[in-house]
Amino acid sequence: MAYTITKDSIIGDILDHDSTTAEYFFEMGMHCLGCPSSRGETLEQACEVHGVSVDELVGKLNAHINK
Repeated sequence: MAYTITKDSIIGDILDHDSTTAEYFFEMGMHCLGCPSSRGETLEQACEVHGVSVDELVGKLNAHINK
């Protein structure tokens, strides 16, 4: 069964499932992945703060995890 990421997925859960997804967060300028507050954010919250399209990031992450 495929792992599915949505805009409501928690960043820490995504990283725990596949730590290689960190590169996508670094790309969007989110460099503090070890910070408890960033790990508890949803993708939508993080994208809003960093001015990134949540739909684009969700697509990239799902493609990466399920390849």
